[in-house]
Amino acid sequence: MKLRPIGHEDHLSIVDHLDELRSRLIITLAALLVIFIVCFWQNHPLLNLLNNALPAAAKSGLGNQPKLDATLGQRVQQVSVDMAKFAGYLAQVKGIPAGAVREARAMGRDLHALSLAYPKHASSQEKPIVVGVGEGFTTTMLVAAYFAVLFTLPLMLYQVYAFVLPALNRTERSVATPTVISAPLLFVAGAAFTYFAVLPPAVHFLQGFNSSKFQVLIGAGSYYRFEIILMMGIGLAFQVPLLALGLQRVGAISASTLTLNWRYISVLIAVIVAALPGVDPVTMTMETLPLVFLYLLSIALLKWVEFRQHRRARAEASIDAAAGTASAGDSAGPS
Repeated sequence: MKLRPIGHEDHLSIVDHLDELRSRLIITLAALLVIFIVCFWQNHPLLNLLNNALPAAAKSGLGNQPKLDATLGQRVQQVSVDMAKFAGYLAQVKGIPAGAVREARAMGRDLHALSLAYPKHASSQEKPIVVGVGEGFTTTMLVAAYFAVLFTLPLMLYQVYAFVLPALNRTERSVATPTVISAPLLFVAGAAFTYFAVLPPAVHFLQGFNSSKFQVLIGAGSYYRFEIILMMGIGLAFQVPLLALGLQRVGAISASTLTLNWRYISVLIAVIVAALPGVDPVTMTMETLPLVFLYLLSIALLKWVEFRQHRRARAEASIDAAAGTASAGDSAGPS
């Protein structure tokens, strides 16, 4: 298998290109399989990483109710013990009717039975639940596959870059190389932003909303799917500046294009946010803010690139004008 990128000057037949494509696909799939096995082997740290958003949300939603129930159950248990002691004290006192003693003991037993209905320990559901025999296994495989794709992303982008390299000239290569390096970094930045800035308030709001009227139990499959799709979606949205720079390089858009068409961009942002998971105002707001920031960042980047291009064009024009003047002077001199 060829691991070295083919040069721009190399000439290959269609069969050679297909052979190279097959080799790079095999390399990528083999790396993905190896990393998936490692992620599945080390699934506990990965699952703990995804579960970290639960306790913070549970403290002010789902977490309050079990904690309150546990405290109340402990108090009822203590009252039942005190009532049993009080019934024993009444039995030893002369003149107390036997019916009153029986009532006190019956009340103690009822309180004890009531205390058993409450949870013994406060729980904030730090772990999501699974239903069924195989859901724990399939959910673990899903999480391992997601992290495997995430960790293999730089290699995937490099293989794509190495495959299309023969079609790029030196100028295009100078643009493609930083893009291949920046794309995984931006994806990781988007996923990290989602994990630290978007997920905590989103889960906090969704899990705590109207929790006094519902028995809220977080299913592992839906919870991890919500996290993964949200992180992948915003991670891909962080590629917008690179996409804008690429379109500007081929002359499709400019900074003024993005500025003048802000209404259409706003509709596009709304469509992207609607496609991402979460329909509550908190989640949608946290999804919209980075997209608006990326849109403004793209405008600033295009303005900077266009300024550099204009300055370079002026410098080249000045050099050409000076060279033309010198050539005219030489031709006007004595023969």
